[in-house]
Amino acid sequence: MKVIICGAGQVGWQIARHLSGERNDVTVVDNNPELVRRATDTLDVQGIAGFASYPDVLEKAGARDADMLIAATYSDEVNMVTCQVAHSVFEVPRKIARLRSQSYLTAIYSDLYRRDHLPIDVVISPEREVAEAALQRLAAPAAFDTETFLDGGAQLMGLSIEEDCPVVNTPIRQLSDLFSTLRSVVVGVRREGTLFAPETSDQLFVGDSCYVMVHQDDIPRTLEIFGKRLRKQERVVIVGGGNVGLAVAKHLEAGTSRVRAKMIERKRKCAEHAAEELERTIVLHGDGMDGALLAEAGADRADATLCVTDDDKVNMLSAVRAKAAGCKMVIALINDPTLVPLMEPLGIDAYINPRQTTVSSILRHIRHGRVKSVYSIGDAEAEVIEAEVLSTSPIAGTKVRDIDFPEGVLIGAVRKGDKIVRITGGLQIDEGDHIVLFALSQDVAEVERLLQVSIDFF
Repeated sequence: MKVIICGAGQVGWQIARHLSGERNDVTVVDNNPELVRRATDTLDVQGIAGFASYPDVLEKAGARDADMLIAATYSDEVNMVTCQVAHSVFEVPRKIARLRSQSYLTAIYSDLYRRDHLPIDVVISPEREVAEAALQRLAAPAAFDTETFLDGGAQLMGLSIEEDCPVVNTPIRQLSDLFSTLRSVVVGVRREGTLFAPETSDQLFVGDSCYVMVHQDDIPRTLEIFGKRLRKQERVVIVGGGNVGLAVAKHLEAGTSRVRAKMIERKRKCAEHAAEELERTIVLHGDGMDGALLAEAGADRADATLCVTDDDKVNMLSAVRAKAAGCKMVIALINDPTLVPLMEPLGIDAYINPRQTTVSSILRHIRHGRVKSVYSIGDAEAEVIEAEVLSTSPIAGTKVRDIDFPEGVLIGAVRKGDKIVRITGGLQIDEGDHIVLFALSQDVAEVERLLQVSIDFF
């Protein structure tokens, strides 16, 4: 497949990294020559320096025979015009655009939008993606990371292993022996900064962070086994009243659980707008790093504090202050991946990486064929892929114990028909099954070969 990626920033670079690693013909376009040079020096891609919306630049990038264009520059207007030019001048079959402005999104998702007026096949909104990720974190307070698969039937949970965890120093194979009916699989472990797919003989140690794929009905039991407790979220403090914070607050207000939320916003105009938009949420004007204001918002009694301003440092320090005040769980929005290693030492329970959520969303739409969902873990270190098994797949008709997976690949969940089944070595994978796999980044191409999905993108 021939793909043009417009924008060589963090998101564009990560998408180029994924697609070029899977032997696609990728061309990166950016008006910053340094970013283009970084992409061509570190990835197997071609690079064009220039404005992506210019027809002559797209011509040089090979738009006349491109299969897909992904517009992920920092400008909404450039992304929209690029898709229009790709459609009108070059007839590129599929166009994906990243848009941030709420005004554009409101028009696009309303009846005012017509595809023939603005030919964008898929719109990716980073703020919407981040808001959904934040709500997922709030819904699973015991996990530092979470994502749903198999139409909500299975959930990936990131769980920290602490001293009170009942299965510390226990080989993973014994989890199946001790809990014979448990539909839960440890698919990934991060130890001392390194992520790997564990073998059945591996043990879990204090300080590990593990990724567990769990049947939805077995989540409470799994959390108990790993020493976690399900906590009901009744009081939430939101630091940041922008589009993300506002979307989260509106969702909490619309929910049936009657969560009591308070919001802190530093910009007066933004705070006034939030107060007008929200019905039950109390909006306080001030700095989220102000300990007195956090106390007024009730952070010391809150079940969770969600810090989603546009400043990483404000988010981190607000989260640290709320935690120090006694908040049970703090979540921070972090754009800079180099700050992530500081989360655990600072006592921040969970973080949201906008780049990670955006990359995962774009990958889902790129691999549209038999791949139903893709979730990127960490700094593109691994992917969790949900796909339908085709009759042409080498694993169709094969028992799990006989499948020759790379070392960095594990099966997390299997659905046969409408039933998610427990994974054993004797389980046979058949055509039509839906399978969820954890794969380290270097093994993704082999997973797609085994699933026979890389040829059908849209």
